Amino acid sequence: MKKLGFDPQIYIEEQSKYILERVNDYDKLYLEFGGKLIGDKHAKRVLPGFDEDAKIKLLQRLKDQAEIIICVYAGDIERNKIRGDYGITYDMEILRLIDELREYELAVNSVVITRYNGQPSTKLFINKLERRDIKVYKHSAIEDYPANIDKIVSPEGFGRNEYIPTTKPIVVVTAPGAGSGKLATCLNQLYHENLQGRSADYSKFETFPVWNVPLKHPLNIAYEAATVDLKDVNMIDSFHYEKYKKVAVNYNRDIETFPVIKRIIERITGKESVFQSPTDMGVNRVGFGIIDDEVVQEASKQEIIRRYFATENDFKKGVVEEEILNRMKLIMEELELKQEDRVPVAPARKYAEKHRDSTDNSELPAVIAFELTDDQVITGRTSNLMDSCSAAILNSIKTLANISDDILLLSPVILETIQKLKVNDLNSRLTALNANEVLIALAISAVTNPTAQLAYEQLSRLEGVQAHSTVMLNKDDEQTLRKLGIDVSCDPVYPSENLYYL
Repeated sequence: MKKLGFDPQIYIEEQSKYILERVNDYDKLYLEFGGKLIGDKHAKRVLPGFDEDAKIKLLQRLKDQAEIIICVYAGDIERNKIRGDYGITYDMEILRLIDELREYELAVNSVVITRYNGQPSTKLFINKLERRDIKVYKHSAIEDYPANIDKIVSPEGFGRNEYIPTTKPIVVVTAPGAGSGKLATCLNQLYHENLQGRSADYSKFETFPVWNVPLKHPLNIAYEAATVDLKDVNMIDSFHYEKYKKVAVNYNRDIETFPVIKRIIERITGKESVFQSPTDMGVNRVGFGIIDDEVVQEASKQEIIRRYFATENDFKKGVVEEEILNRMKLIMEELELKQEDRVPVAPARKYAEKHRDSTDNSELPAVIAFELTDDQVITGRTSNLMDSCSAAILNSIKTLANISDDILLLSPVILETIQKLKVNDLNSRLTALNANEVLIALAISAVTNPTAQLAYEQLSRLEGVQAHSTVMLNKDDEQTLRKLGIDVSCDPVYPSENLYYL
């Protein structure tokens, strides 16, 4: 059983209370939500015990007082930007997010297309939303934003953009990713609310970095690792220290833009801002939920190593430049971390070396190692019949169910029949069965085979498993492992010489 370092109940109580205190002095609070609103797996990994849906459950508590605006940058739709964890484009992510919010009975006010200039793919997306009765607003780019305050806070700036009518005191502004225009949307709304004589305020809900833990705490360094491609750097909030003589942690972009944002808010409202620092603007209370700092530090270090492997993979694929990889190496060195400090790395590599075909001096076979939550390490390797993920999953659930390694959960005849269908009838060039295909076979077998049923019942126990593969996984296996709650890292090695069929 893994140790817990975070109490989600303390966090939700503290957080909801603080947000309500912030909104009490105004007619309306525009709350910019950074990070993932639903399924915050980064927070779950670095804060053992954190509920990945804590933010949405927090909003569910406030559902009678809150509604949601979703922002998306038109340019991200045009270039089909992908959300990495789900492997879907930003426009599809918005549709998924709306469905999820509705399941939580949260009111979705509208979708705002930011920096819109009539882009063709964005027009099609707008049509799709409007024909499903979802309100869409379009905001154009403002020249010299955010520096040219005179133009921004004028009829030619925010005045040109549409006002979004809202009815509840808390308006959450969220997005599928960074750079979507959340802040500009909030400020645009403040401008129009002020013109209509209403008292409105802005606050930011950004989980990381955690302002009330030390700057070089592994938890905050893990945030730098997670945003290494954005070049975010944690810093001491100099404005906060100058005003209150207290140390608070923020990140470079917020600190750099704070004076400008403060002046924009003061120009809109016509009075001095209550915010004396970027930390003042925040409402995040996640630091108060930490109950075991040592556990959080270790989990954060493990996340940094996992992120390092992810960056190596992205560099190999040509997604990031060498500068980003070098930055990740510096983060690893800063905490004196090694790849092998991630438990499943060494067993996976050792097992692959053991099964290298010495007769033809071939490359290492594809192997994946699972570190189960009881600290056992289970391996699996690719064969002619199934890939390494499939093998490791079957081996792991057999271990968890105390089923002898000699007992077959799935008949080879059945697997071979599925493989023939896949290759001969569906014309797949990937012959080995992937994890999704093997899990379907297991589910069917469980209906008539009590042993398979016993193993099938162990799948839920794979949540929280740490895994490492000696080769980069295909998207199908990555998504299957993610859905099972398995955190995987990979060596930056392609599984074959093929350029497309990996």
